[in-house]
Parts: sequence; C-alpha cells; structure tokens
Amino acid sequence: MVVKQAFDQIGVEPLSVELGEVKLNDELTTEQQKRLDDLLQKNGFERIDDKKVRLQEKIKTLIIDTIHHKDPYDTHIQWSAFLADQLHYDYNYLSGLFSSMAGITLEQYIIRQKMEKVKEFLFYDELSVKEIAYKMGFSSVAHLSNQFKKVIGMSPTEFKKSIQNTQSRKSLDQII
Repeated sequence: MVVKQAFDQIGVEPLSVELGEVKLNDELTTEQQKRLDDLLQKNGFERIDDKKVRLQEKIKTLIIDTIHHKDPYDTHIQWSAFLADQLHYDYNYLSGLFSSMAGITLEQYIIRQKMEKVKEFLFYDELSVKEIAYKMGFSSVAHLSNQFKKVIGMSPTEFKKSIQNTQSRKSLDQII
C-alpha cells in the first residue's frame, strides 16, 4: 500500500505492485526516481534497481515466504527445483549469484531461516521438539538439535530454558 501511494504521489500508475516488485509501462524520469526514493525512504523502503540485487531479494523473499508464511510448510520441498521453477533461472546460477552476494550459500541461508522458525516455535512453546522437527522436515529430533546447536549455539532445550530467548530473535530480512 505504501509503495502504491508513493507512485500515486509522483503521478505514475504502475501495472502491478506485489511482493516487493513494481512493474511499469515506462521508465521513470530522473526527477520521478528522486521523488520516489525520498517518499519510499520516509516510509522505511528503498528502491532496488540492480538486476542481480533484485534477484537476490526475490530469492530471499521466496525462502522467507515459504518457510515462515506457508501453513502447512511443505516438508518435502526440493529447494533447487522450487527456486529454479519460481524464478526461471538455472539453480546453479541462482546459487552462485546468491553465494557471491550474500557471503553464504543458499543452503546455509535456508537452514538459518528454518532455525529462526524453530526459535519461533520454541518461543511460543505450543509444540514439542519432536513435533517441530516433523513440521520443519527434519529426519529426526537429533538432526534438528544438531542443526540448531550448530547455527544458534545451544540445543533447542537450552534455548527453551534460556531467559534471553526474546533477545535472540532476528528480523527475517537481517538473517545472512
């Protein structure tokens, strides 16, 4: 809505505005770009113009949306095929691009996102660790616990008991 309003204020009607992407009929003038950037920045947004950066953001958005917002989460998702299909690029290209720009592999990023979702489940304490492992597609509680300890630095049980669990949550777009 904020992005749509910003375009309305500069007098440009976008073809579509969805999931962080705006499609336009024509290119913006330099003045329109400057006004749009100012309006977006005032609302905590920024315009991303570089194609590789946009593709990296699309990858992140797909992963975050799939792990954190799809219910039920597809535990049998094959990430390489899913990302290649959704973004219409070869997975090896996507993986290489992501790694070179983010400094971590796509697999590591996906695991870190999963661990944030696990932390959320643990924080709300509605599911057992066994249920969380199943829901997140891990082969066993031991596999989940090993991944969790590797990424977070403590076991899920230790995390659950930790008084600091509210301070260890990260904004999803800051996970790298």
